Parts: sequence; structure tokens; C-alpha cells
Amino acid sequence: MHIGVLTGGGDCPGLNAVIRAIVRKGVGAYGHEFSGFRDGWRGPVEGDARPLGIDQVRGILPRGGTILGSSRTNPYKVEDGVERIRQTLARRGVEALIAIGGEDTLGVAKKLTDEGIPVVGVPKTIDNDLGATDYTFGFDTAVTVAVDAIDRLHTTAESHHRALVVEVMGRHAGWIALHAGLAGGANVILVPELPFDLDDVIKHVESRFSTQYAPILVVAEGALPQEGAEVLQSGELDAFGHVRLGGIGQWLANRIEERTGKESRAVVLGHVQRGGSPTPFDRVLATRFGLHAIEAAHERDWGKMVALRGTDIVRVPIEDATRELKTVPLSRYAEAEVFFG
Repeated sequence: MHIGVLTGGGDCPGLNAVIRAIVRKGVGAYGHEFSGFRDGWRGPVEGDARPLGIDQVRGILPRGGTILGSSRTNPYKVEDGVERIRQTLARRGVEALIAIGGEDTLGVAKKLTDEGIPVVGVPKTIDNDLGATDYTFGFDTAVTVAVDAIDRLHTTAESHHRALVVEVMGRHAGWIALHAGLAGGANVILVPELPFDLDDVIKHVESRFSTQYAPILVVAEGALPQEGAEVLQSGELDAFGHVRLGGIGQWLANRIEERTGKESRAVVLGHVQRGGSPTPFDRVLATRFGLHAIEAAHERDWGKMVALRGTDIVRVPIEDATRELKTVPLSRYAEAEVFFG
């Protein structure tokens, strides 16, 4: 079989590990041929692809990003996008696709499968917000980067007696904020799932200062105050209808300084969380996903996504992963609240 591989949406540590595993097993065990489509769904829409064989995947396991490139192209927003994908696949003799991506990329994969284009999905997002899988690769690396930053910020916060607000990624789900805040010993964690009361936040900050220690607050970019609105970098929408969030950290730091009289600073980690080499956990998980994805494609089990359940890799319908976001349960947030203040 001739199979196309693409990586869509935001880049993520571990993407290259998936590509490597797909190709190594696909060529070595099954004798399949591969084409790598460039820049997500733009590749098959525009016919932009490169050969993808054993030589092309050597040495990429520890590399961050993706050798295929990525984009937020939505073929359903491109004129004749789906038909152009059909023509590309027919012209290149590609019989199926393996799409590696998050909610938006896999949403397109589900629609294409429904229209008769064979696709297997692999879950990728640092936000860990895809349903039907316990973890997505990239999440562990993002949390590790955030915790390293928080550990370093503790020392400078104590030295200068400042409140430091660390803004991490998380549009609608606060998994990175929750895990990084817990592991980093944050005094307040704010997530999109639960609008926060500014008065409560100020009380926690003042309580921390009263013990002669400086507070660290971890806030997801999508967190918002009660009766407030999301803080946006831009009102423009991408191809999937998303606005660009960012700025809640600075907003919160300003309010803390105004209300407490204590110097406050905001640190926005942003895309630092997406970059660099994947952690060993993410390398292993991504590799296992790739091995099981090529098995699904070899068996022509289309419309399925590989997923982690406990320690096992299973197959689930792609629609199970995209039906609704996996958000932080209030019970998990309550565990973290024990350490606030």
C-alpha cells in the first residue's frame, strides 16, 4: 500500500517519533510505501509531498517539531478542498492517510472518512484535551518545561519578594496548568473550567506573603474571572474559528499589584512549551502510537484513532476523540486547592 502521512495543527514534541515508527514498521514489516505531505492538510490540498522512507526518518526520534511541517489549513474552508485532496491522492497513487493531530486535524479526518477517503488518526496535543485517550504525547514535555520554569521562578520571587504569575497554554482545558502547578508547588492555579473569584485570589496571595514567602500563581491562557471575558491577543479567527488567547497573566499581575501593593510580574511561557526535545515518556508514547497506527492502516481499519487506555494502546472511532473536549474535572481541581495560599 502507498500511505500518506501528515502532521496538522500546532507543532508538538513527539511528532517525529510517530513518523519514525510508522515508517520503520510500515516499510520493515509490511513493505508499504510512504509519502509525507507537507504542512498539514495544505499538503494533500495542494499536492505538496515528499518521499518518506527509512533514510528520511533516521535520527529524528529526539527532535522536536515535525520534519513534515504543520499548519492550521482547513480543507473545508478551501474552495474544492476535498475534491483537490481526492485528486492529489489519485495522482500520486496514495491509497490512505495517517493524520497526526489534535481536535481540528482529527475533525477533518473524521469528515474525510465519512466521504470515503481512508484515514487513520493519531492523537497529538500538548493540552491533553482529546477524548477517548488517557494521555496525548506532547503533554508531558509541555508540563516538564513549565515545571522547570516554575522551579526557577520560585528563587527569583523569593529574592525580590514579588508575586509571579506564570501563564501557560490551555485554551479550554487546564491540564497543563493543573499538572505544572501541582508539580511546581504553585500557591494558586487557575483553569478555564472554573471562572475564578479575584477576591479569593488576592486572599491567597496575601496569605502567602504573610508567611514571608512569595507567591507563585499558574494560570491557563483561557482562564477568566467571574463575570469576565477571555483576554485576547487578537480578535482574528484562524481557519478553524479560534481566536488567539493570551494576556490573562499580565492582567492578573496588574490586579495583584493594585490590590496588595506588592510588586508583581507575569511570565508567559507560550510556545516554549511546544518546542525542544520530547521527554522520554513522550518519545515512548509517540512511538507506540505510530506502531499501532500503521497496524490499523495495514488492516484497513479506517476511521479509527489509536488511543492510550491505562498502559494499553487501543483503537477507537475518531469521532469519540472529537465529540467533546476532555476537560479538568472539578474533583481534580479540588485536590489542588488544598495547597492554595
